[in-house]
Amino acid sequence: MTSDMRELPTGFGRLWTAQTISSLGDGVSHAALPLLALSLTRDPMALAVVTAAGTLPWLLFGVLGGALVDRWDRRRTMWIADAARAVLLAIPAGAAVLDLLSIPLLAAVAFLLGLGGLFFDTAATAYLPDLLGRAPALLERANSRLRGAQTAMSGFVGPPAGSALLALGRAVPLLADAMSFALSAVLVRSLPAAPRPVPQAGESLLRQARAGASYVFRDRLLLGLALRPAVGNVAFLAVETVLALFAKERLGIDTYGFGLLLTAEATGGLLGAGIASFLGRRLGTGTALTCTAAVEGLAVLGLATASDPYVAGLALAVCGAGMGATMVLAPSLRQAVVPAHLMGRVASTSRMLAMCAAPFGALIGGWLATTYDVRTPLYSAAGLLLAMTAITASMTSNRRVEEALRTAASTGDPKDPAHKSAPDLL
Repeated sequence: MTSDMRELPTGFGRLWTAQTISSLGDGVSHAALPLLALSLTRDPMALAVVTAAGTLPWLLFGVLGGALVDRWDRRRTMWIADAARAVLLAIPAGAAVLDLLSIPLLAAVAFLLGLGGLFFDTAATAYLPDLLGRAPALLERANSRLRGAQTAMSGFVGPPAGSALLALGRAVPLLADAMSFALSAVLVRSLPAAPRPVPQAGESLLRQARAGASYVFRDRLLLGLALRPAVGNVAFLAVETVLALFAKERLGIDTYGFGLLLTAEATGGLLGAGIASFLGRRLGTGTALTCTAAVEGLAVLGLATASDPYVAGLALAVCGAGMGATMVLAPSLRQAVVPAHLMGRVASTSRMLAMCAAPFGALIGGWLATTYDVRTPLYSAAGLLLAMTAITASMTSNRRVEEALRTAASTGDPKDPAHKSAPDLL
């Protein structure tokens, strides 16, 4: 991507603040909801239901949600989603005060929070290129700041804050999260209006959803960008499933040390998000994406061979850096080349593929550890990541990226499907 030294617009500062506050609330509830469930039951299946409920909206409504976002005003969708989540959290907070909390209630709240997140995240992804005028370098800088703030708030600050607030009362973290959503809604409401997507007459919602999914699968560049997080989630969930056991049995790490191990990964994620734009300029976006994917695979391989906690922490930090850079470069590229009227559907399709892949990774990791050894899921994950890197390298090469950006610049609407010379179709 070419350099662009223009300043980020004032509206981005408000969007960044809103998402930072919201991410802090997400981190609080990410810690508080499982702990609240744990205070009600010790049944592992019941606890799993609460955790899984938050991911179900992406599995059930991901593409349809994207189609709706492509029909609706994106700014309005964002602030209404956050306002609705703020009101929603008042229900379990009141139930906590009245001692009426239950697992079904927490699962329902987790599901509806996930649904609100689906609409907010998809609309925010579609709104950002409208706010920045689809300048590729600006998108990288903006996504770097957004990703860094999200990692810091939801990974570092939010979870310990949620645990601390829970000690003050079961309703306190829920009310804190509600306040974060309310503040975010107010800030988003003040953002500049963006052009509303032009509706496509005569098409049903289901047909529009299918068109968005088909657009991803027919385009080699977009398919490569979608495959990496999908395959990556299989690998990373296989690792995450056994990481605590691996840390305890093979590294001799206690509970406190395990928290530090996860902090090392989050620290790497911050570093990766910060250097993503530099890597994109230095290597080209396509090569940078291939390198970060290879780094993730090699880092997981290093973790699998580690017998020392410090080596394991370094491996996780390097893996986190690769992931952080990837999660800046890939969305920025997608936002730069996808037509505005398809942005919601393309973003939600890619996210849905990643979310659907995660449970398979968890199951595979558990099976491999049970059947063979606790290191086996780590070796398998490393092999899968490196194989995925090799397969997708040509799909997201610098040549393809530059062709897509040139097409976007020449048509005025990035990679408009009506433009008959659009490249990269299978």
